[in-house]
This record gives sequence, structure tokens and C-alpha cells, in this order.
Amino acid sequence: MRLVSWNVNGLRAVHRKGLFLDWVAQDQPDILCIQETKAAEDQLPFELRPVNGYHAYFSSHTTRKGYSGVGVYAKRPPLDVRRGFGVAEFDDEGRTLVLNYGDFVLLGVYFPNGKSSAARLDYKMRFYDAFLSYVDGLRAQGREVIFCGDVNTAHTEIDLARPKENEQISGFLPIEREWLDRVTAHGFVDTFRHLHPGQRDHYSYWDMISRARERNVGWRIDYFFVSEGLMERVADAFILPDVMGSDHCPVGIDLSF
Repeated sequence: MRLVSWNVNGLRAVHRKGLFLDWVAQDQPDILCIQETKAAEDQLPFELRPVNGYHAYFSSHTTRKGYSGVGVYAKRPPLDVRRGFGVAEFDDEGRTLVLNYGDFVLLGVYFPNGKSSAARLDYKMRFYDAFLSYVDGLRAQGREVIFCGDVNTAHTEIDLARPKENEQISGFLPIEREWLDRVTAHGFVDTFRHLHPGQRDHYSYWDMISRARERNVGWRIDYFFVSEGLMERVADAFILPDVMGSDHCPVGIDLSF
């Protein structure tokens, strides 16, 4: 089972570039989680809701159109779908889809960005804490958990090209990185780093303004985390930097289900 996550930086935009449907048809992920759709479902062109061969699920900002938003395309429908994790101030921004697949619960998440202001950094950290409490609760119920998406933080110095220059920038602040320490301490495994320890220069986001992608001056801020009980089923974890259309590229895992 191939699971892929991609911050598309505008689903309609990447579709207009002629890149999205062709890539999906070629890659054929079993489940595709997308972030930053920047559209409500009724704003999407017909061919994107759903993509041929996939069931589609979306969550968008309740009041601000063209902002945030997540979606999931799945070949096999889940047992049930939940939009958000039960905290209104976070759910209203359309950042989380929770899909129950029986063997595991999958969460596709667009975590907040904290760069614009101190208030948004505070929002991001409160989202982080509430989200970790939610997935901890799922584990306490005996569920295996997978969560993926744009986490908007690089964990360690090898997860971005210029760590020293970004130590005081949201996305690599000590408090943000400490939260990722807590995630792993709570029994969630960063699949890519677990299978590729020490590998440098593997990034999933590049600044478009500075044309950083051409120089591979990037950040690894898109992740697949799995609960420890699922790690034995993870056959591979990968990043697809050659897939164009967004300032992020897809990341994914192959599961032996």
C-alpha cells in the first residue's frame, strides 16, 4: 500500500499547470493526502472531485476562502471520515482529515505556519499540543496511527540546508523542534529519518522567490509519522523531489498491508 502526502500550494493552481492529474495517473498512490488546497470542494473543477479511480474527501476553512485546506484521495474508502480533531479554533481552518481504516487511523494534516506573527506562532504551538493529545488518545484506545503532512518545522540540523542561519526563524525554533522531540518520545516514528539515518540534502520544501530548488537549498518539513507498532510494516519511506508544480514535493511510505 503506497501512501503519499503533498502540499500542493493550491490544488487548482497545480491542476492548471497540467501536472497534478498526470502525476497521480503515473504514480498511482493508494492514498494521497494533500495540503494547502486553498479551495473548498465546491470551488474545485469537476475532474478533481473526485479524481478518476479515487474517492475524495476535503476540509476547508469555514470563512476564509482560498486559505489552508486539506484533501485525501483514496482508492479504498475508509470506514469513516472526520473533519478535524474536536477543537473548534483549529478545526475551523480546515487543517485535518481523520480516516479510519480499521488496521490504522490516518490523519492528513496541514500544520500552521508560525512565521507571520507572534500570535500565529502561539496558535501553531497550541495546535501542536492539541494534536499530540488527540493522537495520544487514539493510541490509548489501542489504535495504530499514521499522520502525515506539512508539519512546518525541520527537526534537526540535517533536515535543512542552512541550520545556523535559521535558528531564530519559525520553522526551526527550539520550541518547535522540541515538540518534534516529544512526538518521537511519545512513540511516533519519523519514517524517513528512521530508514535513512544521517542522510543529508533530502528536502521537501524550497523557497520559490530565491529559486532555492535549483540549488537544493531546502527544508525537510513534510513527514510521515507512524506509531511504533506499525513500523515493522513500513517497507520504504521516500521523497520525490523531481515532482514539480508546488514549492513542496511529495513524500511517502510503502506499507505491507
